[in-house]
Amino acid sequence: MAETSRTGRSTLRERTRAAMREEVSGIAFRLFAEQGFDKTTVEQIAAEAGLSRTTFFRYFGTKEELVLGKMSEFGPQIAAALAARPAEERSWEALRRSFDVITEPTADEPQPFLNLMRLLNDACALMTRQWEKTQGWHSLLVPEITRRLAGDPKSTSDLRAHALVGSAISCLDAATDAWTAVGGAIPLSELLDQAMGVLVEPAA
Repeated sequence: MAETSRTGRSTLRERTRAAMREEVSGIAFRLFAEQGFDKTTVEQIAAEAGLSRTTFFRYFGTKEELVLGKMSEFGPQIAAALAARPAEERSWEALRRSFDVITEPTADEPQPFLNLMRLLNDACALMTRQWEKTQGWHSLLVPEITRRLAGDPKSTSDLRAHALVGSAISCLDAATDAWTAVGGAIPLSELLDQAMGVLVEPAA
């Protein structure tokens, strides 16, 4: 758990840890691009970063975590963006706009996310873990969509909410695959609009 001061600000220790994780991630992604994910070892990453193997594992539980850490962050960010959308907005549009958490950064700087997606596509084990993480977004998004549909946000049985969330995530996956295939030549936001535009939320 991240440490914070009594004012809620990050401590020096937390900021130092975050900076080290960022540095190690950068080194790892360079090695992954040069050698491939499977052929790059934890020992190589640690050596390049000037760390021991033991110290590496203080920052990352596994090699996979280096790649999938960002995917873990997206879920809560999307959920927060969804909860912040206007109350009168239709659920489908609110879901689309909540995905701006992903699409907007790629518009300004597409290469890091492109590298991540290509790496995920090249390593079967990572694709499986990525799927598990995106499926985990369901539990974060369904309560808010249930609330918007005038249901009980504590309920897990509203099929409409599950269908909307599942469909939206599938559209995001399809758009991301297409975006990766063209090397980011078409903005991810446009591809996502196309994918989600195929489906229309039924009237209440």
